[in-house]
Amino acid sequence: MEYPHRPVLVDEVVRNLVIKPQGVYVDGTAGTGGHSEVIAQRLSTEGRLICLDRDPEAVRISKQRMSPLADRVTFIRTNYIHLDRALKDIGMGRVDGILLDLGMSTLQLDHGGRGFSFSRDEPLDMRMDPDEGPPASQLVNTLSTDALEKILREYGEERRAKSIARRIQREREQRPIESTGRLAELVASVVPKTRGPGAKHPATRTFQALRIAVNGELENLRLFLDKAPSLIEKEGRLVILSYHSLEDRIVKQAIRGWEKGCQCPPDLPLCGCGLKPLFKRINKKGIRAGRSEIQENPRARSATMRAAERI
Repeated sequence: MEYPHRPVLVDEVVRNLVIKPQGVYVDGTAGTGGHSEVIAQRLSTEGRLICLDRDPEAVRISKQRMSPLADRVTFIRTNYIHLDRALKDIGMGRVDGILLDLGMSTLQLDHGGRGFSFSRDEPLDMRMDPDEGPPASQLVNTLSTDALEKILREYGEERRAKSIARRIQREREQRPIESTGRLAELVASVVPKTRGPGAKHPATRTFQALRIAVNGELENLRLFLDKAPSLIEKEGRLVILSYHSLEDRIVKQAIRGWEKGCQCPPDLPLCGCGLKPLFKRINKKGIRAGRSEIQENPRARSATMRAAERI
């Protein structure tokens, strides 16, 4: 089978994550198994990889892809924010490393038929787990103009959020907005096209914002980061790939807070909170894909990898 998703920064991810071939690792966003396959190949026969994903089609493909490595891989269909519960259910405690790849997979964008892309006209859904929560069409057709504007501005960093929200409101009064094609046309009627290399579709930020809202992506990331220190063994690793500034900012701030430990005001002579450093950064700055990788895989252009070690 041809697996559509090409993993980003795969060598950097595995080098920073797998420090004990006999250890226990988690791919919290396994997708179609691009990173998972390479991680499992680096493990010894005593090692173990636990793959999580909430997309049932991704789990099916990933299982098929890694069938030759089935003796060291466990698949669980769940959201990575429930990793603590998933580990408990299979009798596991802390692990030696966790990977999160927060980007959309090619399967979801180009082959899913669930409304993630504006390149085809399909139902406006955008749910990573088709059994969980309301679809994007419900948000678009029921939220107030102010609420829509807030989503577009905060999650999409869309400068024309108010104009887009008002255009959506006027249109849905005539008939519900149910497809990606119709929504993309509405946004394009408000947002001017850009020209030149790297030009994006006018609806890019709107679709990003709605996808984040539908799937609770930023809230889920914050919830996971609150739990992460309790899930990783001493000297274990956390590696996170993010694809836009909102995610990367959350990850960077969390790692800085873990590294600092004490949260007391700088002018306090003695620490009163008692918080100790929990992680140390592996790299001071986020790691980006090189030119050759971007040429082969354009979706790597926006990726930033951050890694930290539990202390």
